Amino acid sequence: MSSLKPILLVEDNPRDLELTLAALEKCQLANDVIVARDGEEALSLLTHRDPGSGEFTLVPAVVLLDLKLPKVDGLEVLERMKGDPETRHVPIVMLTASREESDLVRSYQHGVNAFVVKPVNFRDFFQAIRDLGVFWAILNEPPVTTRRPPASTYAKGV
Repeated sequence: MSSLKPILLVEDNPRDLELTLAALEKCQLANDVIVARDGEEALSLLTHRDPGSGEFTLVPAVVLLDLKLPKVDGLEVLERMKGDPETRHVPIVMLTASREESDLVRSYQHGVNAFVVKPVNFRDFFQAIRDLGVFWAILNEPPVTTRRPPASTYAKGV
């Protein structure tokens, strides 16, 4: 397992999930990608603690978060993460098909770090995901935190 923080991808659309994973793989990031298929699963992953140490078992480099999700929508996931002192520092990119201005405004009001509309064109979508992966997993310098669980606690999901 890599000692790098993983990328948490929260996506319920099977086609978009497959394309996103392929694009991230193509840019050859060393980060593992953990997949949650709804907002409830994402929150469960982000709040799970190791019973022995009490440390979080997942502290991602970035969360790529779809807006329209089953069970718990992306805005609620965003609001809960940014409202919690333990997870507010984690960068969140809203990755959505929505072009509604109200979704954009509400996302930024709740503290999203970036709002990216999924391109319809396959090549543009692929390039956008590659660019996001490279920026957030390689180029971005995250804040220093004291919560750094051992790499062995990260579970790769697909």
